[in-house]
Amino acid sequence: MKKLLPLAVLALIALFLPTVIESQFVLHSVVMILLYAYLSTSWNIVGGFAGQLSLGHSSFMAIGGYVSTLLALHWGLSPWVGMLVGAVAAAFVAVMIGIPSFRLKGAYYSLATIAFAEALSMLLQTVNQVGGVDLGGAEGLRVPIIPDAGLWDFQFLNKMPYYYIILSFLVVVLFVCWYINRSKLGYYLTAIKEDEDAAKALGINTQKTKLIAAGLSAFFTAIGGTFFVQMIRYVEPGTIAGIDLSVQMVFLAVVGGLGTVFGPLVGSIVLTTLATLTQIYLSSSSAGLHLIIYGLAVVGVILYMPQGQGIIHPIMRLLGYGDQTGTTSKKGAPHAGALAGKPPAGAGK
Repeated sequence: MKKLLPLAVLALIALFLPTVIESQFVLHSVVMILLYAYLSTSWNIVGGFAGQLSLGHSSFMAIGGYVSTLLALHWGLSPWVGMLVGAVAAAFVAVMIGIPSFRLKGAYYSLATIAFAEALSMLLQTVNQVGGVDLGGAEGLRVPIIPDAGLWDFQFLNKMPYYYIILSFLVVVLFVCWYINRSKLGYYLTAIKEDEDAAKALGINTQKTKLIAAGLSAFFTAIGGTFFVQMIRYVEPGTIAGIDLSVQMVFLAVVGGLGTVFGPLVGSIVLTTLATLTQIYLSSSSAGLHLIIYGLAVVGVILYMPQGQGIIHPIMRLLGYGDQTGTTSKKGAPHAGALAGKPPAGAGK
């Protein structure tokens, strides 16, 4: 019961936090922290659990943002409907990228995601129209303001509704990660991450398992893209499809705890808050100093955290959870062979 107390306190703080924040700028910053936590957690499904380094995840965010915006502009569909369509489209693209690249060993998947992200960004910046559909080119697209808009239109007069929406999205993706981590799929992904050849030899369909992880990761990332576009009411390829956003997702997961359920959330809270504060108080006095401090913080965490496991581990121990960080533990976890319906190596000898 005592172990549930910290989670209950955090849940209450998250639920009532917007009611005590008067500044819209501060509330916007908090929303962005939650958005980055959501995106990094989505990336963690394929990058952390499956161990497949994607450096082009911003492309899936761009697909979600552009598809929902174009469907709203040209066909009058609600952004909520466009969000789901864009998420399915992004998942399909991720699977198409993974089919050839997952068959090869090495960094081919990483290279494929970078190449696709850069190609998509360049396409969106240079092409103004496709089949009569206006893409906006380098200037991007503006989301038109709807008079008397409400929840169905995904437009609000203040940031509080956006806070609760992204908080709900974050809870959903955290639950999905928690479920995956304790399911057969999670054990399959762990086996592939640790030794793909051994997992394949034990009968695990490694290609299919990695494609599922890639599709789920892209699906949730695209939903974040729609949310981002609707909140700022503008989509621009250099921002939403740039490699900087992809690297940010990776950094937050690595610093927080790669392959853990709550690591990306912790990494986002710490690093995004640090980046925001340093940019506010240091960028005007010394240009670029906030970036140096941010970079040093990232390097320090990577170098000095125990076994490179991220800051989630000491935080969980401080809260009294020991090493229960949401990782799939090798000790006591079913081996890959058992999950594949085969006995462990050496059994019966």
